[in-house]
Amino acid sequence: MNYTEEKIADWNKKFEKSSPAEIIEWALQQTTNAVVTTNFRPYEVNILHAVTAVNKDIKVIWCDTGYNTPNTYRHAEELIGKLELNIHLYVPKQTSSHRDVVMGIPGIEDPNHAIFTEQVKLEPFGRAMAEHKPEVWFTNLRKGQTALRNSLDIFSVSKDGVLKVSPFYHWEDAQLDAYLEENNLPNEHKYFDPTKVLENRECGLHT
Repeated sequence: MNYTEEKIADWNKKFEKSSPAEIIEWALQQTTNAVVTTNFRPYEVNILHAVTAVNKDIKVIWCDTGYNTPNTYRHAEELIGKLELNIHLYVPKQTSSHRDVVMGIPGIEDPNHAIFTEQVKLEPFGRAMAEHKPEVWFTNLRKGQTALRNSLDIFSVSKDGVLKVSPFYHWEDAQLDAYLEENNLPNEHKYFDPTKVLENRECGLHT
């Protein structure tokens, strides 16, 4: 699928005030091959609930770095059961125990950090996208998270030409909390991403 900057800009203007459900329903009408990605971080439940409410069978790609907190793993198991997620799990080719011996978790100033990020996140994600070849990719990117994400919008295009859809892009935390309460959904805050370390850093997945 080819997308011009003008077309993407028109869609972002058209759907700026639309609800996440309206955005999701429209995006799913554009293709039969869509995925939603998750790492079960805070507020990931919002996008998982919203997308599966429209298409309960959508493929949910989870790239597990192997370094999630016990609480995040429990949260993931709860949501997989509660929402009956069609999970497609991707993990690094090397176990975390083996990597801990070889390099541990390198700091962001360590030259090995880029290698670490490639191994635990970028390679599994690239493998997942290559296998599923989606035309639409649902994410929970939001404005205000990082400088890069501030330059995006509800609709953007990945470096591989996939239409990236972020239905909650303009939502604040308070709105997401209200959504969770309304739908009786749990959240997760004891989350750690070893590839980002700092909340305002990008790991390279969305560049």
